[in-house]
Amino acid sequence: MPVERFTDDQVERFHADGFLIVEEGFLSDDALERLRDRFKRIFDGEYETGIKPDEVNWVRGRDPEDRTRQICNGWRADNEIAAQALSERTGRLAAQLMDYSGTRILQDNCLWKPPGTKAIGMHQDGSYADYLVPPEMITCWIALDDTFAGAGPIEYVRGSHRWPKSAPQRSQFHAPEDWLAPIRAAAPPDHDPEIVPVVVKAGGCSFHHNLVWHGSGPNVNATVERRALVSHMLAAETRFHPANVDLIYSRYRKRGDLSMDESFFPVMWDRSGHRTPWLSELPDIDF
Repeated sequence: MPVERFTDDQVERFHADGFLIVEEGFLSDDALERLRDRFKRIFDGEYETGIKPDEVNWVRGRDPEDRTRQICNGWRADNEIAAQALSERTGRLAAQLMDYSGTRILQDNCLWKPPGTKAIGMHQDGSYADYLVPPEMITCWIALDDTFAGAGPIEYVRGSHRWPKSAPQRSQFHAPEDWLAPIRAAAPPDHDPEIVPVVVKAGGCSFHHNLVWHGSGPNVNATVERRALVSHMLAAETRFHPANVDLIYSRYRKRGDLSMDESFFPVMWDRSGHRTPWLSELPDIDF
């Protein structure tokens, strides 16, 4: 049966650790197969809707083979990816963990880490959110393959959401020389960070707080692929900041209006019963 609600113990662990891991069963085998097929198509540049994602950070023949493949807002290009990235159930569970009255999507990430790819540096998502009010989010990371230590799974620093927010360091994000350097710099004095790899079955997932430090090491495993679909979610009432801007996503800010348009930032779930109407047109893929 799909996860419909977290227990009080799970909510407490999320707030204590800054993350919550669901080891298996968040997605069905059928959903996994459909998403793997759509990943192949979208990374080959096949966009079902005819719309290019907001960010395509790896292109075959253009970029080094040892880089993690990343597409941001693949949901704009593919309706099956949209069906899961904008899932009502995911939005409702995220709201439970953050005590939000509703959630909307900020962006998704389609991540593909073949054998031999380099690390993604440790970072806090909230460091990049100063163009939003409030400047925070919650993230759901769903594994499309079994994950293993040494194969570049996402890794969290337990309790680090209680550390101060760091300044953004975009140059240290993709394939840094030392992917753990940021946490050594950020850790409180005399604190030995506890790093927790997310080792789950395909269809397992994790939710994490916007201030918890996380990243992924190199995939040194000779045979294992590591694909994941990520939803970064906001409180439904989030608005654009009147002065701060993001290089890419502030293009969706309307002049004279700081609200977030549901065409681009749809409401996934709301306690009032509202859900962006056009989401009902997406295929049924969740679980």
